[in-house]
Amino acid sequence: MREAEFDKFADEYDALLRDSVRASGEDPAYFAEYKVRDVAGVVAATATRPLRILDFGSGSGGSIGYFRRYFPSAELVCLDVSRKSLALARRRAGGLGAFVCFDGETIPFGNGSFDVVFTACVFHHIPAERHMPLLGEIRRVLRPNGSLFLFEHNPLNPLTRRAVDSCAFDREAVLIGAGEMAARARAAGFGHPAIAYRIFFPRAFAALRPLERFLTRVPLGAQYRLHATA
Repeated sequence: MREAEFDKFADEYDALLRDSVRASGEDPAYFAEYKVRDVAGVVAATATRPLRILDFGSGSGGSIGYFRRYFPSAELVCLDVSRKSLALARRRAGGLGAFVCFDGETIPFGNGSFDVVFTACVFHHIPAERHMPLLGEIRRVLRPNGSLFLFEHNPLNPLTRRAVDSCAFDREAVLIGAGEMAARARAAGFGHPAIAYRIFFPRAFAALRPLERFLTRVPLGAQYRLHATA
């Protein structure tokens, strides 16, 4: 998780991502929105609404507009190791969030600072030995019973593997299975990590997407969502 690695791709990140997901028939915005919408759906079933959300590894800010749509009253903090990506995000949506650079090790906020931490396809860029310390940091900055929502690519899906293998900024990525990710979250002190598999049908079969809510336990989705509480 090196600043220089992400700075190198910051300017062309959106174009590279668009190319990598082309086979799905969707653009990156589709994937950004579904994740935030998923979080909103889970949160809506609880008695509380998040007042402060941390987007951990926010990159160039592709999720910001959707956070404003689905969580209009929440304070959003975008955190990333790449100053260049954060500068692009600030230009894209400067008035919609706070933008903070960090060293890749210590999240620069106090204990219990956030109600929700969201991280989307970030951990496959982080060396495995750093996962436990960073999950511990995430748990530290969550309030008691606060929620972690972690999205990752599913290595069991062959189309996902092809997309990752063809993407320039994913060349050093190491995909993590959902079971392993859940085990790491438990070891970091999170309670009862729950996995839901997501994205089963490309745009050509969009009429079948309403069925996806019945398939969340089928480990063939293109991505998965881990939800755990501090």
